[in-house]
Amino acid sequence: MDMMKMMKKAKEMQAKMAEMQEQVAEMEATGVSGGDMVKVVLTGKGQMKSLSIDPSLINADDAEILEDLIIAAHNDAKAKVEAAMQDKMQSMASDLGLPAGMKLPF
Repeated sequence: MDMMKMMKKAKEMQAKMAEMQEQVAEMEATGVSGGDMVKVVLTGKGQMKSLSIDPSLINADDAEILEDLIIAAHNDAKAKVEAAMQDKMQSMASDLGLPAGMKLPF
């Protein structure tokens, strides 16, 4: 591959990465636990955007259960964000003609 083609490919990859980062920033994922009694919405950057707790769970004697459900909902949302990011990265790699499984710097 000549140098000009490599430079063009690098610029194309840089533009795709910037586009993907914008898409990820706009992405949201909702994690749930306790049969949808606790819901957490995270942005693509992992920031918690909202937290919803069914009022029936709010009981001082059951604080530990509620804490566990919040953590579980957060982890569910985080896993969904990470899966969506992985899909976007694989799609981008395929669009650029890169080999499957190649790790991109992100």
